[in-house]
This record gives sequence, structure tokens and C-alpha cells, in this order.
Amino acid sequence: MKVVKLQFPSKVLVCNKLSQIKHRHFRAYSAKKAMANSEASKKFKFAGIQLLVTDNKSGNLTRAREKIREAANHGARVVSLPEMFNCPYSNDSFGPYSETFPDGESFKTLAESAKENKVYLIGGSIPERENNKLYNTSLVFNPQGNLIAKHRKAHLFDVDIPGKITFQESKTLSPGDKVTVIETEYCKIGLAICYDIRFPEYAILCTKMGAKMLVYPGAFNMVTGPLHWELLQRGRAVDSQLYVSAISPARNPDKSMYQAWGHSTIVDPWGKIVATSEHEETIIYADIDLDEVDKMRAQIPTSKQKRNDLYELIDKKSS
Repeated sequence: MKVVKLQFPSKVLVCNKLSQIKHRHFRAYSAKKAMANSEASKKFKFAGIQLLVTDNKSGNLTRAREKIREAANHGARVVSLPEMFNCPYSNDSFGPYSETFPDGESFKTLAESAKENKVYLIGGSIPERENNKLYNTSLVFNPQGNLIAKHRKAHLFDVDIPGKITFQESKTLSPGDKVTVIETEYCKIGLAICYDIRFPEYAILCTKMGAKMLVYPGAFNMVTGPLHWELLQRGRAVDSQLYVSAISPARNPDKSMYQAWGHSTIVDPWGKIVATSEHEETIIYADIDLDEVDKMRAQIPTSKQKRNDLYELIDKKSS
């Protein structure tokens, strides 16, 4: 009988071959994981809290903390509160409810809530006191609970519509003096407050600074709210080709207090409403898809078609 000897590769060669296969699989897995992370970073869930604000400051803060936790439990990664969420919206209240930073109770509540829930938290706004002046100020915290931005309302709400509404924030408040854009791991977010939304120049400056979303904590009233609230959000979204959200307090059942319009809303870059509410306390949510911003800007490239030979918008604080 003829004996046939079988020859096998050495153990070293076999081990090298297995190592190469494992390495290829690992590289493929890493590439897929990186792609998945990249895709995930282009989307995030935003939540706007339409909080019922009363004259009980500690109660407002407790309810805000609860609603922030609720929003985070529903998957929100960026959360916003409304304008003047810790006090009634009135000139008589701004002084007594004002705080200095970082010692104030509201500042601490926001920082702790951001850290506990691991969210970017836009703290609506509260009255800030500094050097004998009052400001309508929004504080922004990252998921580690660190303050990363502060915006003071730039355009004060001074209006007089005879027989309907008269209000002058300038009686008690001083205006801010800068354009604010927040850096997050998802995108840059422009931040302004309520009456700031009436000024498209501000929104366009935020866009020039890289913003792909604008957030306006606001408290429109029962006169201008039905007429302009949604219109202005859709206008800013289309003007600047980005997402826009305006977050209002809930309408207070106590008719003696300021009556907010409510109807917190989120609008996409095409001007389409993707989330809205009525006037009761609630939370609105939307998945922010940054590809939609890029798509809108590529298909209708207005930023490349501006006539800088005819007009130009300049950020005077940066120039």
C-alpha cells in the first residue's frame, strides 16, 4: 500500500492568516461603527418645555427640574425652557426674582439638571442682576453641568398697540450686546430671546457663524401671538435655512397674570412645522435631521447668491 503524506501549513502561517482575517474584520467593524456614529451625530432629539409659570419661584424650579427629567427620559439630547421660566412676566417681578450668577437658585437648578440628565440645557431665560442693572438672560449648560453660553436679550420688548397691549421692558431691563451661538457635539445653535425673533439680521448673523438651528425662548402675548408667532418662526427658518424653535410658557389660568400665547413650535429648514402645541403645559419633541439643513442650502443656495456688491451684513462686535 502506498502511503501519502499530507502537508499542512505551519502553525505560524495559520496563526498569521487568522490574525489577518481578524484584523480585516475589526477594521470593517470599526469603519461601520464610525459611520454609524457619524450618522447619529447628524441627528438629535430636541425638546421644548412649555412650562406653567406661577409667582411661586421654588415651585417653578421644581416643576422645571421634573420636566427636564421627563424630556431626557424620552430621549431628548437638547432641551429648552421658556422665557422667564422662574417668575411672572412683568416689570414688577423682574427685580424681586432676579439673581446673580453663579450664586442664584435658578443657576444651580439648571446646572444640576443638565448634569443629572446628561443633556444640553437651554435655560429659557431668567432676570439677571449685575452692577445695578437687570437683564433678560438665557443660560446654557452642557451635559457635564458646565455653563457654556449666556445670552442677554438684545432687542427689548417695547410696544404700544392702543386698546390692546402696551409693554416696555426698557423700564426695568437693559439690552444685551452680542450675538450668541452655542457649540454642541451635534451642531452650532443660535440663541436669542422672544422679541429678538423679529430681527432677521440677527438670525442671518447666527447662520454666518455656522448655526444650523435657532432657539428662541419667548412669551408672545394674546395680541401678537395669533398673528406673528408662527409666521416669524417659519420666516426665520426659510431666511436662514435652518431649524427654528420658539418655546413659550403655558398660558396661566390666573387671568390677572400675563397671558402667554403658548403654542410652542419647531419648524424645519423648509418652513414646515414639525411639532407644535396648544396653550397648556406640555413638552414638544422633534428629531432634528441636519441633513435637511445641508439639503436645503445645496438646493436653494441663497448664501452663495447674495449681492455683497449691493448690501452686506456685518457683526460689529467681531469686526
